[in-house]
Amino acid sequence: MPGEILDNRGRGSAGFTWPAIHPEGRTFGAIAGALCLGGGLLGGSLLGWPLAVLTLGVLAFFRDPERVTPRDDSMIVAPADGLVTQISTVMPPREMTADDGTGLPGLAEAPVTRISIFMSVFDVHVNRTPVGGTIRRVVYIPGKFLNADLDKASEENERQHFVVERGDGLRVGFTQIAGLVARRIVPFVKAGDIVAGGQRVGLIRFGSRVDVYLPAGTEPRVLMGQRVVAGETVLAVLGESRMIEGVRQ
Repeated sequence: MPGEILDNRGRGSAGFTWPAIHPEGRTFGAIAGALCLGGGLLGGSLLGWPLAVLTLGVLAFFRDPERVTPRDDSMIVAPADGLVTQISTVMPPREMTADDGTGLPGLAEAPVTRISIFMSVFDVHVNRTPVGGTIRRVVYIPGKFLNADLDKASEENERQHFVVERGDGLRVGFTQIAGLVARRIVPFVKAGDIVAGGQRVGLIRFGSRVDVYLPAGTEPRVLMGQRVVAGETVLAVLGESRMIEGVRQ
């Protein structure tokens, strides 16, 4: 049940439920379904079955499952489902640090740790905010459609930057980046909106990437090659900085 409180001592209920289809995908699903029906009537099973698989694939792409987000102000959660493909020290994007004319500060112009999460076409593509607070910036940048797994995709691809300010003034930035197949970034929020940690904030169609910029003095809790779940996996704990190693097995 949405909004239900669960904890690590057994409170709450758990069980499998079929994920909902996000409204953004209903039109695509209806078009694919109509093509499947028409193809089945005109071409029989030879055409109908492949189009049925396509319809199921479209619906699966736009699935929007519920997630259980830990309510802990010190935690930064994953904004996307996918694979951690890059962890590096970089300068934040200029759009997150430059004066935007609102009088509200962006991120500091200092090196930070960036975690990049690559979403394949098989992953859930509804993105969530890594922390709760007020959306201070939503900046859309048109660009190319390079492979989202490339490092230069963060500077050259179509992308959308977010800066979220917590109640204590700490700011966290993250970026949706379009990929080879992705052709539209859809925001669900705007500057000034107040969001809870793990709340849905946008969607990228058909394969892409999300970058998270951790605050200074905070190191990742996730490892290269690890799969993460949006709204649930804890990427980092504020102020925690220690080496973590893992083994591929």
